[in-house]
Amino acid sequence: MTFFSHLECSVPCGAPRLDPRAVHHLCSCGAPLVARYDLERARAWRRETLAGREPNMWRYREMLPLFDGESPITLGEGFTPLFHAKALGATLGLDRLFIKDESLNPTNSFKARGQAAAITRAKYLGAKTIALPTAGNAGNAAAAYSAAAGLECEVFIPKDAKQPFVDECRLYGANVTLVDGLITDAGRMAAEKGGPLGWYDVSTLKEPYRIEGKKTMAYELAEQMDWEWPDWIVYPTGGGTGMVGMWKAFDEIERLGWVKPGRRPKMVTVQAEHCAPIVRAFDEGAERAQPWENAATIADGLRVPRAIGDFLILRAIRESGGTAVAASDREMVEGMLAIGKQAGVSAAPEGGAALVAIQKLAAAGSIKPRDRVVLFNTGGALKYLDVLHS
Repeated sequence: MTFFSHLECSVPCGAPRLDPRAVHHLCSCGAPLVARYDLERARAWRRETLAGREPNMWRYREMLPLFDGESPITLGEGFTPLFHAKALGATLGLDRLFIKDESLNPTNSFKARGQAAAITRAKYLGAKTIALPTAGNAGNAAAAYSAAAGLECEVFIPKDAKQPFVDECRLYGANVTLVDGLITDAGRMAAEKGGPLGWYDVSTLKEPYRIEGKKTMAYELAEQMDWEWPDWIVYPTGGGTGMVGMWKAFDEIERLGWVKPGRRPKMVTVQAEHCAPIVRAFDEGAERAQPWENAATIADGLRVPRAIGDFLILRAIRESGGTAVAASDREMVEGMLAIGKQAGVSAAPEGGAALVAIQKLAAAGSIKPRDRVVLFNTGGALKYLDVLHS
């Protein structure tokens, strides 16, 4: 059974609903499209039916972009551990600090979720070649899921990206193009080359389905926390698909009747000190974020000078009563080491940045000792071990 019904503009701009059985990327107004579901009919679907389902993100398939008779392209992504990090929390004076460890997904990061959903849909839409710009982990995931789907994959990655990211893309058979510049430059090159050739673009928020894979993090949190929201979600934010997806999922889950509507988690965006367009826009009260000049950070996933969904990220932060915090590269490394030493978790710099934000908010009194706080570790340390020696 599926409740997937249509696509619509995220603004909205007045454009008509779109048929998801055809290929669509951005709305005609240039804004991201989002998948919608028949939530009235879906209210008959009970959360008790999840018992006994396989522990992956497709346990929520009724609210994912699959039609009846379709099977997902899956490598077992999702349903990652959520555990009480007691020792780490004690160092911060927090009784209920939890880590959602996305490093245990296929290809070692949360990007597996989005690419599983996007490439599944692309396969059924008749795509032959997947294309995207990447800072690293998204390219690794796209290459792996393209291989599983029997599709070609073209990855455009900044020339100064860490070698393990480049090597892993090639491991899965992707064709890798190294680009002078940042991920925005890689995106331009991917579009210029792939557009005339009909490549299926899975760039962040330039197609509707990576959001759908990422939103399952919120479904899992609800299930793992016995259908109650935490007080805080602290999330490293580059392109922001995870933030946007979870905020979308909160509404879906509440309308399904699985969680009581009302108090949602305060959403905290964490960015790098020298690439923090969302933090700056939040502090300035702006609705859109201006591109960040000369973006630089050791956290490749945070080196995104402009996010196409910036207004959606800012909306989630403000509507939740959350905030945006920047972390320096040195602080990120210290955070990685603290998570490793106190929790036994392999955390990428992005996960270290999330811990830095929690430290700052707890020290300021914003996060209270008894608040339930979820730190998202979006990827593992193995591709970043060189930063421990910098």
